Amino acid sequence: METHQKIQVLIPEVRLQTRISELAHEMNQDFQGKEITAVCILKGSFVFFSDMIRMLEAPVTCEFLGVSHYGHQTLASGEVKVTLDINEPLEGKHVVIFDDLVDSGLTLAYILNSLQARKPATLKTCSLLVRTEHLLPNIQVDYAGFKIGKEFVLGYGIDDSGRFRELPYIGYIEHGH
Repeated sequence: METHQKIQVLIPEVRLQTRISELAHEMNQDFQGKEITAVCILKGSFVFFSDMIRMLEAPVTCEFLGVSHYGHQTLASGEVKVTLDINEPLEGKHVVIFDDLVDSGLTLAYILNSLQARKPATLKTCSLLVRTEHLLPNIQVDYAGFKIGKEFVLGYGIDDSGRFRELPYIGYIEHGH
């Protein structure tokens, strides 16, 4: 089975780094003179998160939030479980959520509702990848890296059963016939 899989490059490393630099520039303009509380959604966004925060000019406090869908189903169950919560208060802070991939937006909606209840001064979203096809109408990604289609993506922190996070690009598996 493994021998019939070939990883195709969807977004090369150079294009990733260029777009991340553009997103950081945009964020630097928007948060000039403000401290950012950067929230990394684990595990898939840690590589994107680390590249982004190093390009931010504002002071940054890092927080980590682990979320998962119940079970390990391919399709989102719609139920979200917090596996690691933020311990620091967010009240009055400028919070940016960093995610790897927004698919339908169900998980992001859950996170936004949860964090909004903690009364941040501002709450923004930043996702490396966005699938616009099934995106809920009330979900807005403030800083979106790339719009993608239905491909099952991996690399640059995003995994397939725990593998391929180390790839320096975003790829997808092409199945052999």
